[in-house]
Amino acid sequence: MVAGELVQELHSGAPDDITVTKKIPEPEGDTERCAEPPYVAAAEEAPEGAQEKDVPPAEEREAMLPNGGRGGEEEEEKHGARLETKLYLRRFAVLAVFSLYSLSNAFQWIQYSIITNVFMHYYGVTSDKVDLLSIVYMVTYVPLIFPATWLLDRKGLRLTALLGAGLNCAGAWMKCASVSQDRFGVTVGAQVICSVAQVFILGLPSRVASVWFGPKEVSTACAVAVLGNQLGTAIGFLLPPVLVPNTPDDPELTGHNISIMFYGTAALSTALFFLTVLVIRDRPPLPPSHAQAVLPDSPGEDYSYKQSMVNLLKNKAFVLLLVSYGIMTGSYYSVSTLLNQMIMACYENQELNAGRIGLTLVVAGMVGSVLCGLWLDYTKTYKMTTLTVYCLSFLGMIVFTFTLNLDNILLVFFTAGALGFFMTGYLPLGFEFGVEITYPESEGTSSGLLNAFAQLFGIVFTLIQGHLTHRNPLIGNLFLCAWISLGILLTAFIKSDLKRHNINMGAENNRLQALPTSCPEDCPPGEKTNRDKLETSVSFSRETSL
Repeated sequence: MVAGELVQELHSGAPDDITVTKKIPEPEGDTERCAEPPYVAAAEEAPEGAQEKDVPPAEEREAMLPNGGRGGEEEEEKHGARLETKLYLRRFAVLAVFSLYSLSNAFQWIQYSIITNVFMHYYGVTSDKVDLLSIVYMVTYVPLIFPATWLLDRKGLRLTALLGAGLNCAGAWMKCASVSQDRFGVTVGAQVICSVAQVFILGLPSRVASVWFGPKEVSTACAVAVLGNQLGTAIGFLLPPVLVPNTPDDPELTGHNISIMFYGTAALSTALFFLTVLVIRDRPPLPPSHAQAVLPDSPGEDYSYKQSMVNLLKNKAFVLLLVSYGIMTGSYYSVSTLLNQMIMACYENQELNAGRIGLTLVVAGMVGSVLCGLWLDYTKTYKMTTLTVYCLSFLGMIVFTFTLNLDNILLVFFTAGALGFFMTGYLPLGFEFGVEITYPESEGTSSGLLNAFAQLFGIVFTLIQGHLTHRNPLIGNLFLCAWISLGILLTAFIKSDLKRHNINMGAENNRLQALPTSCPEDCPPGEKTNRDKLETSVSFSRETSL
């Protein structure tokens, strides 16, 4: 029997620092307390400096925690279980630094492909070898994502972020040493190092968002984290054609221009590495949401990375998402890599416009990403939004395919923008949808698998579409359209079970319902809710699945 519960929000520090605390149970039979207000603020009852935690209902806790939540249950009850969550202003700095060094890495991925013809003449290689400088990002990701996600789960966000920023910086400086016509092998090695850095970057957006941001902003934060990578691709489309114009008759001038681009990238990457050291931490002192609060701060001794992978692959909804996400994102990688060749096949001497079209594609996608993130935070309609964006991406690809060779470069700008808005805007949707249907498994592991499938499809699509594009860009694009239509069908069959959202909704409903107003003696029969433990009414939000 308990005398009652009180959940109150305590505001401290900055305006958006939010703390939530739950009242500990009072012993039965203390009649003198009825002379006073029956509920006092939990902050007044707690000893100074005490760390406050909460115990969710037993059946809910066992369903949420990897170890069933049994270890420490007696200790929590002994100390009066409490839950405390808080949002820190530092989360914006963490998000900004991560987005910026992700930007730098994405720029280094696409900086070769958008001026393929320039590097072909400078190094004396074929277009296939220049394409490999983009494909290597996808090839290295697949085998290395498993140790990378294991490291993220075991060692935390900070070490993983430092490896990503550090390797990105090292690869950028190595490229500076590759500026010579006989050093194509050096630039390949530098690109391999940058591609390894990408392994420690692509899987972090959902982890950064979940660990640092509250439930009403987590999808937007994930979209902004992905936005950094997209912005880097956009700048990679825009700057290289400007910094390194096509001067095949003057290799010395070409080498000088390439050197300027490489040294500027290295300087920026170095500054971002030091900012990563100063700003990024594993997690805030207090969790930002109830869904994070009920998870352990670090994996227990019985944690098994292998078992976590098995759990994910047994999740049918997640497997469908893996394939559909791989198809869409792989198509995006292929279009980005081969865009220069597609434009040059249909429009002569349009290197600058090829870069600008790529910029239009990605910038439009950045807008789509942010809008989709805001929409998810507002509606939580993960499946419906994902399916709608997938269908619109298919329509955008169809329109782009059949208008590419109409000898109207302005029309290509428009169709590429429409394609990018939906295709690039889909990326954060897949991350967040994956986290929702796999909770409480690690966000890094689910995101890592999604990216692994994206890289696999990207490799296959880029190689096949590249060969088809050399014959006719129309055939290559139709090849992607066929696969995207398959992705729509797979997305339609995903069962939408929003597990993380349900946990946060349950915590919110507990706060709204556990607010009795009088002493037991003053309550009429049948209304003494404060004499008995209040029932938890959890609003489980499910989307309709086909």
